[in-house]
Amino acid sequence: MKIDLITTEELQQFKMELMQEIKNVLDHKNLSQSKEWLRSSEVKAMLKISGGRLQNLRINGTLPFKKIGGTMYYNKFVIEKLLEG
Repeated sequence: MKIDLITTEELQQFKMELMQEIKNVLDHKNLSQSKEWLRSSEVKAMLKISGGRLQNLRINGTLPFKKIGGTMYYNKFVIEKLLEG
C-alpha cells in the first residue's frame, strides 16, 4: 500500500488556489445574475455608441468596469448617471 504525503506548503498552496477559484465563481455568478451589471453589448446599445467609443470611455476612466475572464461588465447605476448628464 502506497501512502502519499503532502507538505504543509502544498496544502497551503491548494487552499489559496481553491479560495481564488471559489471567489472567481461567486464574482461571475453575482455579476451575471444581477442586472446591476451590464455587458459591453448592452452598454453600447444603451448609450448608442460604437465599440471603439466604449473602449475610449474605459481607457480614459470615464466608465469604470470589471473584467471577468474575457468579458467586461459595467455598473448600470454609473451608466444611468452618465445619461443624466
